[in-house]
Amino acid sequence: MKENLAITQEWDKVFSKSEKVTHRKVTFHNRYGITLVADLYEPKQYEGKLPAIAICGPFGAVKEQSSGLYAQTMAEKGFLTIAFDPSFTGESGGTPRYVASPDINTEDFQAAVDFLSVQDNVNPDKIGIIGICGWGGMALNAAAIDTRIKATVSSTMYDMSRVMSKGYHDTVDEHARYETRKRLNAQRIIDFKNGEYEKAGGVVDPLPEDAPSFVKDYFDYYKTNRGYHERSLNSNDGWNITTSLAFMNMPLLQYSNEIRSAVLMIHGEKAHSLYFSQDAFKNLTGDNKKLTVIPNASHTDLYDKTDFIPFEEITEFFQRNLL
Repeated sequence: MKENLAITQEWDKVFSKSEKVTHRKVTFHNRYGITLVADLYEPKQYEGKLPAIAICGPFGAVKEQSSGLYAQTMAEKGFLTIAFDPSFTGESGGTPRYVASPDINTEDFQAAVDFLSVQDNVNPDKIGIIGICGWGGMALNAAAIDTRIKATVSSTMYDMSRVMSKGYHDTVDEHARYETRKRLNAQRIIDFKNGEYEKAGGVVDPLPEDAPSFVKDYFDYYKTNRGYHERSLNSNDGWNITTSLAFMNMPLLQYSNEIRSAVLMIHGEKAHSLYFSQDAFKNLTGDNKKLTVIPNASHTDLYDKTDFIPFEEITEFFQRNLL
């Protein structure tokens, strides 16, 4: 059944529009029947069929934020790109709203590959993906199952199932996890009675003076003119509280060691989340895998700061591996 979606045609990104590329909105559906909305960017000048890249993230963001910046920049480099809103968020369809799933959101990347594979100006044998923050983990998960993905970049990657079940640096033990399960399942009953899903809240606002530095970084991106967007979950009321349940029970990256295609992992040296990429990289196999640590960069520096995001390395990586 086709979903009736409200799709904005005006330019409402948090970054400036490039004159080097063309831009339009597109839609496609995943195998769960959810319609996804994406921004498509392509070079104004090109010949033949283009290599293509699908981009998503960060976790709780929309395509008008970081993923769109990555997509537009990579289109300037000669790729056809799409930045898409995941299921249940942004302009994409799916109900209930504001829920994430390790399975469905991995499928979202695969659905993006479906779409790119049938475009007249795309070479279906030259398709890659970029996942930012929590979608870095989804991207690796997609690369593990989808052999059509020839190259994958994860930027400032979060393993969402690990952090939701074990907390930062795995400090949450089995007993604490059980208490979380009790609380979240009690919330399910409340939500069922109310007929709606209570939100967890986005980035904390107002910002406490004693907030950790990485929370201050999130605030600086999502809650200021730098990155605020009206459809962004992190900029507003956040995910449904019960979103964590699926991630606690269905861990990502179980087969990442079987990824045969090329992978480039990028992370900031000063990011609180660096250990996610370091540990995930250790599990990868083959000589076509690389971890690049960006000196002095924080987690959110790789959202939008072009003096930290290594676009030249990303471009060279895709040019080399989308043969």
